[in-house]
Amino acid sequence: MTEPQLAAGRQAAGQYLHELLLRPGRYRQLWESRAERTRPGAINHLAVADVLAQHLWDSPRATGNSDVLARQLKDTVGRALSGRVLSRATLALFVAAFGFAPQEEVRLWRLWRGSGRITVLAGPRAMRSGAAATVVSQLGPRRHQTVSLHDHVYVGADRRLARTRTLQVVEAIVDGLDAIPYLYDTNAVSLELGQGCAGPPGPIRQISDFVYATDIPLTRTLGLGETLTLEYWTSFHHTGDRADPGEREYRRGVMASLENFDMRIEFHPEEVPAAVWWAVWDGLEGNVLDQELAVPDNQHSVHRYLRSLERSVVGFHWTWDGSGAT
Repeated sequence: MTEPQLAAGRQAAGQYLHELLLRPGRYRQLWESRAERTRPGAINHLAVADVLAQHLWDSPRATGNSDVLARQLKDTVGRALSGRVLSRATLALFVAAFGFAPQEEVRLWRLWRGSGRITVLAGPRAMRSGAAATVVSQLGPRRHQTVSLHDHVYVGADRRLARTRTLQVVEAIVDGLDAIPYLYDTNAVSLELGQGCAGPPGPIRQISDFVYATDIPLTRTLGLGETLTLEYWTSFHHTGDRADPGEREYRRGVMASLENFDMRIEFHPEEVPAAVWWAVWDGLEGNVLDQELAVPDNQHSVHRYLRSLERSVVGFHWTWDGSGAT
């Protein structure tokens, strides 16, 4: 395991820990009940430290820790939630004190270990006009088709795209399919591989001025017509204090055809947009062709399922101030 992989894993684990504690639900209620004051979109580190300290006091194995004060753990909490310093003992304390669900605990430890399944992918700029035509030619002949695709996107308290969880069922259209391409056009992302994916991702290659690609290796080589379910997470890293206008939308481009497409955008409960639209674009670089207003549900999310999709670019775009209808 390389140092960059370990560092990326610790940072991703800290980010996921931060996300778990901000989500509406019992984890957030646990620390909020101990906070003298709270700010929208922010975690009170002293309140979280109080939860950890209380667990140490109550734990039968807390010998030597029964006199730990919350203020003594405050800096530890801050470093852990930022991913700067997250030791095995600290993560174990968070897991025990908050009682994370089994699947959340498993993912936290998988991220923390790095395991060669999380890689930071970086490019100098985001995609600009003129890139789309080059992408198709550089990818070469298609070796798979997507049978179903589910994108679950989270937008953070800073109003920026934070993470996407993707479930994708692929079918081999050639014999011997052992990897599929993964494209990205942002400044930097972390790609975390899960079910059906064998890490680490392949070498990074530039396929146009502003588009980069890597390969996701499969856990088994597929014969013609065989299928495999993949699960992977994309975490977005941002530079600068202000969000790029492109961060007010999330789109998917389908070059051929796709069955069973599902997209869900979940917004932070303290930062729900003034208006959200489901839209169809005129290609990757064109304008909106059609759109309709989407109303967030009680989980602060919008959702759209399409039974089939062909040669289209679709997704959601939103505005924070009520303007922005195209």
